[in-house]
Amino acid sequence: MEINYLAILVSGIASIVIGGLWYGPLFGKQWMKMAGIECDPATITAQQKAMMWKGYVVTFLASLVMAYVFASTLAAFGAAGASMALQGAFWIWVGFFVPVALSPILWEQKPWKMFFINIGHSLVSLGVIALILTLWK
Repeated sequence: MEINYLAILVSGIASIVIGGLWYGPLFGKQWMKMAGIECDPATITAQQKAMMWKGYVVTFLASLVMAYVFASTLAAFGAAGASMALQGAFWIWVGFFVPVALSPILWEQKPWKMFFINIGHSLVSLGVIALILTLWK
């Protein structure tokens, strides 16, 4: 099984960029309101900035792990093209991401809109990762 580590690195970076856009200009204000987070960029303390950077680093490392496991899964199942990889991303999303994302909605009484923002991000990230991993030669 051959793993393209540069494609995994780029996938991790792409996932962080997508997350930054998704939870920033696209849906950030709505998501923060539903999460009960009040954040005024003008009043962010140095400690809050340090926590944010820690979050970015840990999220990036988690994205690398996800990309590696996804690459290994695609290789194990012989997913050789973009279409098969996107199908794999979809089924992984339906089977793992969606059920896990349901718990906070059902048990923590989070809004359904938050659920759709979160799973939308997961689907887009997995799709982009699938394309990078299969099209990078």
